[in-house]
Amino acid sequence: MDHFVVQPSGPLSGKVSVSGAKNSALKLMAASLLAEGTFSFDNVPMNADVGVMAQTLSAIGCSVQIAEPDICVVAVPEVLEPEAPYELVTRMRASINVLGPLIGRLGQARVALPGGDAIGSRKLDMHFRGLRAMGVDLTVRHGYIEAFVPDRLKGVTHTLEFPSVGATENIMTAAVLANGVTVIENAAREPEIAQLASMLNRMGGEILGAGSPRIEIRGVDHLEAVHETVIPDRIEAGTFVMVCAIAGGEIEILGARPDDMDMLIAKMSEMGVLIAPTAEGIWVKRTGELKAADVATLPHPGLATDFMPPLVAVLTVAEGRSIVTENIFDGRFAFVDELVRMGAHIRTEGGHCIIKGVPRLSGAQVRALDVRAGAALVLAGMVADVPTTIHDPVHIDRGYVNLVDKLSGLGVKIERVVSHPFDYADY
Repeated sequence: MDHFVVQPSGPLSGKVSVSGAKNSALKLMAASLLAEGTFSFDNVPMNADVGVMAQTLSAIGCSVQIAEPDICVVAVPEVLEPEAPYELVTRMRASINVLGPLIGRLGQARVALPGGDAIGSRKLDMHFRGLRAMGVDLTVRHGYIEAFVPDRLKGVTHTLEFPSVGATENIMTAAVLANGVTVIENAAREPEIAQLASMLNRMGGEILGAGSPRIEIRGVDHLEAVHETVIPDRIEAGTFVMVCAIAGGEIEILGARPDDMDMLIAKMSEMGVLIAPTAEGIWVKRTGELKAADVATLPHPGLATDFMPPLVAVLTVAEGRSIVTENIFDGRFAFVDELVRMGAHIRTEGGHCIIKGVPRLSGAQVRALDVRAGAALVLAGMVADVPTTIHDPVHIDRGYVNLVDKLSGLGVKIERVVSHPFDYADY
């Protein structure tokens, strides 16, 4: 298998560009199922997850073309197959986002229960309750979600027990073609939600309040294909902020939108990192010692859970004791054992991890367990005493585009080693 080798690095310098947001591109591609015609998306991050979504749409009946470097064209036919197959959906959690559009347009769907990163029990109860309230007959049978609408979907007022991003998206994409007005209370407020609503409105939908806790969707009879530019990836941008924080130096992150990561910037400033907006993105500088900080993940505009693993890596070398609380996923601390292998002083207690900073980590053989855990290990390797080998970089590939090249451009000593495949003819 391929692996990354990361050597002690820093201080860093230079500029790095942020790719399009994976978590937005995937949802926009899924929403294209709502209308016949040809959609085009640019600033699409060509990572592994986008490839899985392209295959999923193809299985449903669309024609998907990936044009380098960052353009995706989706031709949606009049007739679709209302099934998303097991072998694709189980590879990526975001595949569940085809459920709402299929129900909204076809009145039926058969979607395999989703897979993705093993970071906790991300149940679909909130998705199901919202769709059932709109008149969907929904059951889970033999590993598939089977949904059917006897009549047209009806608008309702539905309150989410938690501001779930996925549930907000699925209810919104189903409701855009429903009969009447649907109101989502306690809706997710992430920037990706706002972009999805913006595209749906340009398609002919009528959605008010996206980006706030109350979203109102007035159902329409018809939607049309459009062109959409994917917003910059706030998680990738935040990762680069933390790269500079842990290694030191001064960099500029082109395309970063500071308003999308206010809480991360506030915590980085508390830790001694200087951050300021520029005409093209943000400027980041760290010259002194890092200070410990207590942080907690929360729905947007709080600290995104995807920032947590690399932030833990940064805190392993911050002076003092830090407490990190994970409030979104119940299994997200599995990666901590890999950091402990590198000499980090961390212990976990339920939804908390307590970190005592050390001057330097120890290079080791470690494994990327999910996308953001892999990023955390890359950061940790930059402040280790000897090279660190990170196995299973396929997980990192799911969330980052050309990460090795981008980090190398800042001065990080990182390489991808392509292993020789086993061949009996060699023996």
